[in-house]
Amino acid sequence: MADHEVMIIDPEQDDSFDDNDSESGLYEHFRFVADKGQTLLRVDKFLVSRLEKSSRNRVQQAAEAGCILVNGKAVKSNYRVKPLDVVQVVMDRPRYEFEVLAQDIPLDIVYEDADVLVVNKPAGLVVHPGHGNYDGTLVNALAWHFKDNPDYDVNDPRMGLVHRIDKDTSGLLVVAKTPDAKTDLGKQFFNKTTKREYLAMVWGTPDPASGRIEGNIGRSLRDRLQMAVFPDGDMGKHAVTHYELVESFAHVSLVRCVLETGRTHQIRVHMRHIGHPLFNDARYGGDVVLRGVPSAKYKAFIDNCFKVCPRQALHARTLGFIHPRTGQEMFFTADLPADMTALIERWRAYNTQ
Repeated sequence: MADHEVMIIDPEQDDSFDDNDSESGLYEHFRFVADKGQTLLRVDKFLVSRLEKSSRNRVQQAAEAGCILVNGKAVKSNYRVKPLDVVQVVMDRPRYEFEVLAQDIPLDIVYEDADVLVVNKPAGLVVHPGHGNYDGTLVNALAWHFKDNPDYDVNDPRMGLVHRIDKDTSGLLVVAKTPDAKTDLGKQFFNKTTKREYLAMVWGTPDPASGRIEGNIGRSLRDRLQMAVFPDGDMGKHAVTHYELVESFAHVSLVRCVLETGRTHQIRVHMRHIGHPLFNDARYGGDVVLRGVPSAKYKAFIDNCFKVCPRQALHARTLGFIHPRTGQEMFFTADLPADMTALIERWRAYNTQ
């Protein structure tokens, strides 16, 4: 296993993260502090001499994708390391401190060939093993699926999931089955050429019915488990979400969201920012009655809706990318899961009362 292989990853993560994820969506795998007597040296040469089994070409690819940081900022491979510089290699998942256990967990595979696998993740399934979730994850399921494939090592960061979605978000994810596929797909995510569309149930009806939400997203200063929108400046990272009303009900709406960027919890934070939190999003205040007269009958209806869809009503519906080997443009769509479908049906019935 290439424990010290540097890989290209997707620094522009999906709108949300697993409960055990880092703030930025990236994880430090290696850190080096240059000596006081360090002579000026290109960062790619600096790292190759310190990372086992890592080629200069792969370090350069990692730098191109924003995965090499010096003093906390992404640098290109020609950056010259100076005395006392702090050099980090970051990746899109935490370091596995143990071998990933293969577990027979059902997978809804939408597409698979020799290079890629597209899976429709159910709500409730954590993506990566980590603190508090050492097994029972999507990666454990992939380990089982690939257990008879000698070319796929689930512990090897050069292959595997290229991006991720939150535990309680359902929908499409792409898995790279080879290092070349992951390098290529990672570049596509980094360059924002992939297509990602989500469906979300939100409180209220957005006005206007379609629009562009722009606002830096960073860790909340009041609650570290939340992200927040900050005025333009040094706080947070640039984030843009496009939304469009699909269907309006009495006190909630179904909206389509398209990511221009992909910050942590982006859709959930941006929709709350414009006054329309996701339905039953406990982390961002959507798990209480936010619209409508709170009569006993209405509150009972809402409680029933919360039970029908016991998580934030968010689904990664569409995923598009260029196939890393053939160059063919590929699009995949995953129908709404049963819980969100049932939720919509209840609101449609409520509308007719």
